[in-house]
Amino acid sequence: MFSGFREFIMRGNVVDLAVAVVIGTAFGAVITSFVTDILTPLLGVFGLPNFAELSFSVGRATVNYGLFLNALLAFLLIAAAIYFFVIAPLNALEERRQRGGEETPTTKTCTECASEIPFVARRCPMCTQPQPTS
Repeated sequence: MFSGFREFIMRGNVVDLAVAVVIGTAFGAVITSFVTDILTPLLGVFGLPNFAELSFSVGRATVNYGLFLNALLAFLLIAAAIYFFVIAPLNALEERRQRGGEETPTTKTCTECASEIPFVARRCPMCTQPQPTS
């Protein structure tokens, strides 16, 4: 029973998933800190109030809608931070990588017999006809 469990745990995909969860959690903490410690205080420059203090009472219940607004604002800022600092640069990098990946041809078509020959060939190995230099 334990050998089967050990075999399951030692599979590559389980270990990869565990590493991804740990790194994802750490990355989430970094992004959350960036938003709460850097971006949110900068909103005070634009005159936005501290939403945590906003509330109203209904009978004995107190509705803290400001906490909801803080959570909503944090979500939007986290989504924007991830998009502008992770997704957009990775998309630009991938586009640049694919744009630079155009391969030069290594073969050409023989003008006489239409067979594929090396690009640098001066004669066709199939029909022995001279090839124009390109």
